[in-house]
Amino acid sequence: MNTTLETTANPLPADLAFLAEQLTAFNDGDVGASERKALAVFVRDENGAVVAGISGYTAWGWLYVQWLWVDERLRGQHMAGRMLDAAEQEAIARGCSNAWIDTFNPNAAKVYQRQGYQSFGTLADFPVGRSRIFLQKRLV
Repeated sequence: MNTTLETTANPLPADLAFLAEQLTAFNDGDVGASERKALAVFVRDENGAVVAGISGYTAWGWLYVQWLWVDERLRGQHMAGRMLDAAEQEAIARGCSNAWIDTFNPNAAKVYQRQGYQSFGTLADFPVGRSRIFLQKRLV
């Protein structure tokens, strides 16, 4: 087989979908079906605009919170905690027993720790001058 190596900043969506399908098939055969399912929690204002939200997914009995954002006007009002509670309850309903999240914002890490998340690792200088903190929580 002759091959070429391609590096790109603009991958084709079809190529990314193919890669995802192949890795999913491999992982399903290796450790069992992930039953991956998107999970989002949104807070909307009176006009329906998103003013806070969580985006992530559940898979293999875990909730992964990929993004969590709160509009500056709502910060300090426990909105992150309320959204995490809602996401965790949905994850439990889906059969999850654990959750994980990561951040490089020390203030966000404190919020997650107040919610019961515990640090299990860090990557120094990710980004430079900060550390990326990985946290987990037992849900049930």
